[in-house]
Amino acid sequence: MKTKLSKTRLAGLAILIVLCLFFLPVGCKVLAHYASGDSDRGWGSMRRDSSEQAPDPATTQEAVIQVYAARAARWRGAFGVHTWIATKPRFASHYQRLEVFGYALRWSGKTVRVRVGQPDSYWFGNKPYLLREVRGGEEVDQLIEKLHLAANNYVYNDQYDVWPGPNSNTFIAHLARVVPELNLELPATAIGKDYLPQGALALEPPSGHGFQLSAKGLLGIIIAPEEGLEINLLGLTAGIDVSPLALKLPGVGRVGFSDFERIIIPSASE
Repeated sequence: MKTKLSKTRLAGLAILIVLCLFFLPVGCKVLAHYASGDSDRGWGSMRRDSSEQAPDPATTQEAVIQVYAARAARWRGAFGVHTWIATKPRFASHYQRLEVFGYALRWSGKTVRVRVGQPDSYWFGNKPYLLREVRGGEEVDQLIEKLHLAANNYVYNDQYDVWPGPNSNTFIAHLARVVPELNLELPATAIGKDYLPQGALALEPPSGHGFQLSAKGLLGIIIAPEEGLEINLLGLTAGIDVSPLALKLPGVGRVGFSDFERIIIPSASE
């Protein structure tokens, strides 16, 4: 009898933990999102101009890689973010954006878009924030070439699913694994980042260091120096990072110290 009661208590505790860590934060974020009126804004009224975070290519000769995240448009913003990478080789006069658009399938049959554009623009009214920035000389140019090659060879270029993936965050996670020099930790709100390519169950996490297990982006775990400990349940991520210290909550994101890192790679001649 005591054993049965003990098991019942443990099951109840497990359910309480899941509710507190996964569904309560999401519920609060959804209520806040709709209370703010963000879901009612018309497409035409949403800002798409520069947030003025990218170096001016007219005065910046070094190569630049920047990784951005911004709350997704309309109702999706209550749950997660859209991520993209902007690149500028040495001496280039413009940036190119590497990202995935689900709606692009309708008119081009492809999701990947590599195009000249504003690197740091608002994403349908939502201000982006920097996740990583890499600057330097010829070695950064080589990293940019690797990013563009990986984008061209993306296996899900003809497939897109908002949940659990593959989506825009699956794409950026793929690029990050190909270029581990970015040491990129994607936000807990980047739903789709845990959707591993080609049905893989185990792989290195997006940061390129550590271990990740995932079942179609619906259930999994990450243990890594950069990501810390993350648990994925139904595409929602909860976890803790110890370097720098932060709590990761579904819908809410990172609570604690920022993980932004600027990496400077000097030229071989320097």
